[in-house]
Amino acid sequence: MSGRLLAVCVSGPDLLPLPGRRPDRSGIDKRPVDGRVAVHGLGLDGDVQVHRKYHGGEGQAVYAFAQEDADVWAAELGRDLPPGRFGENLRTAGIDLTAAEVGERWRVGTALVEVTAPRIPCANFARFWDVPDLVKRFTARGATGAYLRVLETGDLGAGDEVTVVSRPGHGVTTGLAFRALTTQRYRIAQLEPALASFPVKDQPKLAARIERTRAAV
Repeated sequence: MSGRLLAVCVSGPDLLPLPGRRPDRSGIDKRPVDGRVAVHGLGLDGDVQVHRKYHGGEGQAVYAFAQEDADVWAAELGRDLPPGRFGENLRTAGIDLTAAEVGERWRVGTALVEVTAPRIPCANFARFWDVPDLVKRFTARGATGAYLRVLETGDLGAGDEVTVVSRPGHGVTTGLAFRALTTQRYRIAQLEPALASFPVKDQPKLAARIERTRAAV
């Protein structure tokens, strides 16, 4: 399977101010950049991840969002949603990110990345768009894009092919993971086959939740 990279986006030095909050800035406002962009172990060259408890790290080094899902939101809200507007680093086309399996690997440019988790929307996302009920609506739709870890550094750019080079075959998709982590928590044990591919920082808590669910049966 393959798709295409439409844009590469980074936050750059001008971070979104969040008056009265801690931290008081956010890297969610990402903008497309021209040319080749270096992919490092913890993210893209020029990108900034402020709140490291929830964003960034080895399992959330890069965030991808699909043009197909952006088009749905653009039609629903009646506004332009250009690349970067979802806080994504990569705007893709031709790959169903909701059906991507946790642990599947992509070759993008010269980099190799691995799908690790769905994106859980936060209040800063709603503030960025000025849509008060956005988190609720985004959760209801469940097409959250995909977080990626970097397995091999390299570089990438708009127009590159996104090739799915392997899939684990366990059926734990980002869509399933999102539901199990949010609105359908009774399904949490279904994530166990993919546990080792989730962000390392989340694995102990997720393993404990799976164990508690099994003990309650």
